[in-house]
Amino acid sequence: MEESIVIGLATIDDLPALQSVGDRLFDYPIKPNRTIEFMEDKRHHLALAYHADAVVGMASGFHYVHPDKDPHLFVNEVSVLDEYQGKGIGRRLTKFLVEYGRELGCKEAWVATEKSNIAAQKAYLAAGGVPEEEPIVLIEFNY
Repeated sequence: MEESIVIGLATIDDLPALQSVGDRLFDYPIKPNRTIEFMEDKRHHLALAYHADAVVGMASGFHYVHPDKDPHLFVNEVSVLDEYQGKGIGRRLTKFLVEYGRELGCKEAWVATEKSNIAAQKAYLAAGGVPEEEPIVLIEFNY
């Protein structure tokens, strides 16, 4: 199965496949206008895992700069359809996106997940990630 999974960067041509998988892979149904906005922004990146003609996994992120730092890549979300989980696809998507960040000149990549999300932690560690010494505290601002 793993060899039949093809991973690559998404383009606007992937919109129909993204709409087809919709909220089975993403948190909500795909919004075409937001997908176009995302794809047109050179700092946003979406890696897709395809099995045949169907999207079965994704990893999204963006790279950013700061006045005192070199570029960093933030891995925002990684998701794999339930029936494809446990096959190393999340690990491969994460590695692909992190390596793409390196090619863009990022000096560091990072991702955060819930303490209870053991599967995500395993995938990120298997992709070469190293846990921070000091845990972070997440504070949200809801609108």
